[in-house]
Amino acid sequence: MKTKIMNTKYIWLLIILIGFSACNDIDDIDRIDPVAELPELTSGTADFSNYVAIGASFTAGFTDNALFKASQENSFPNILSQEFAKIGGGSFVQPLTSDNYGGLAAGGTRIPGFDPRLVFGGAGPVPLESVIGPVTVSTDIALNKPTGPFNNMGVPGAKSYHLLFNGYGNIANLATKTANPYFVRMASSSSATMLGDAMAQNPTFFTLSEIGGNDVLGYALSGGDGTNTITPSAGAIGVGFDATFGYLVTTLTSGGAKGVVTNVPYVKDLPHFTTVPYNPIPLDATTAGFLNSASAYGAYNVGIVQAFTYLVGNNLISQADANAEIAKRTITFTAGANNAVVIMDEDLTDLTGLNPALVNMRQATAEDLLVLPASSFIGTLAVPNNPQTVNGVAIPLADKWVLTPEEQLEIKNATDAYNTTIASVANSNPNIALVDLNSILQQATANGVVFDNYILKTNLVTGGAIGLDGVHLTARGYAYLANKFLEAIDAKFGSNFIASGNVAKAGDYPTNYSPTLQ
Repeated sequence: MKTKIMNTKYIWLLIILIGFSACNDIDDIDRIDPVAELPELTSGTADFSNYVAIGASFTAGFTDNALFKASQENSFPNILSQEFAKIGGGSFVQPLTSDNYGGLAAGGTRIPGFDPRLVFGGAGPVPLESVIGPVTVSTDIALNKPTGPFNNMGVPGAKSYHLLFNGYGNIANLATKTANPYFVRMASSSSATMLGDAMAQNPTFFTLSEIGGNDVLGYALSGGDGTNTITPSAGAIGVGFDATFGYLVTTLTSGGAKGVVTNVPYVKDLPHFTTVPYNPIPLDATTAGFLNSASAYGAYNVGIVQAFTYLVGNNLISQADANAEIAKRTITFTAGANNAVVIMDEDLTDLTGLNPALVNMRQATAEDLLVLPASSFIGTLAVPNNPQTVNGVAIPLADKWVLTPEEQLEIKNATDAYNTTIASVANSNPNIALVDLNSILQQATANGVVFDNYILKTNLVTGGAIGLDGVHLTARGYAYLANKFLEAIDAKFGSNFIASGNVAKAGDYPTNYSPTLQ
């Protein structure tokens, strides 16, 4: 397929020549250079006739905290399939949802935690129903399951080992939270696995995307409170990330298929963790004075000094360490708009044995990351009608609302270990190309990435790359990612999607879905 582009300078020259046609020969116009031609699209060594995408939320097209029909149609695998179709790619079947509201139901009842999408409410993200009123979620995993097989095997929330779990699509396992509603509605049977359903289609080409992302993201979204642990690197297939990822790639390439994998981004750089400031508390002088008094945190501060004095006197801690922790744990408020919230921190020295009132709390610093939902929780009352129970001020924020530096380091170490494995597997397999998703996110966060006439950044709402949930891409972000896949495919397998101009165009994809989209 050839694409013709006329150089801009010749368009202006043509206009000038027409303007002076009365005094110029027609031969002058005939001397315009011919239209430049892009090379014909070639597939290189890749066979795109049966493309299967397997992965998690990015693969599915999840955005704005939901999966809905329009977001699926703008998923990066569906965008890729449109380019593959130009050179022998077959049909690309997706398990499309039933509406553009988002959310899931089972037997007519909404599944808790699987709600309609977020929309822009004028000041920030808000639930769809707060704008348009109640809706009926029609994507029902028990009543209207779509018929497969599906080329898009993206399952939001899937961790690496979930791709091998044969109960992940069993609706009976929802009660124990060992099944995923998104896979329930698309699994070929109650005992199917994601990998098994993908391999049953005998793919000639595949993408294995963001595997490992949820293995750390679940921990991050829960504030590192221990309810959603990080998958260890070491361990057997189906337990440890390293062995599981290697097995996935070996299986997918076993029939000669070629494919693309991605590494794992530093999820703490996502706006879900960088939008809410650590110091959003406005206080007047009277309130600040009360909080600093002996009736509030003043007594706590005195108790901290007394406890560490005892530990130093008994040679249980050095004076330097005691001074550092006293400074870290001292809670002080001032009159002004930027007081730091009070948080729980399990990594502080446990002093409750000396004094049960000395719980592990401190004020947040710029190194702490508050999760996006904290924005609607900070400042609420723990006890209704009691102004002395303000969450984040009088009542410390629980672990689930914040990622401390220690928890961030756990995430980084796991991510680095995963990415070492992913790079090793990709580099050792001639049938695998690698997309550096981690570098893409870092670049978008630092300076933005150029996509046609746009610069995509990761700022919530205004950046254009990340959707309203602060984690998943916008449609334009997915289109940009699709082009990065095409770049990797060209480099590894000798195709020329980029050089031939067969790529996604930024202007064809929105950064925001209207609340009226139904």
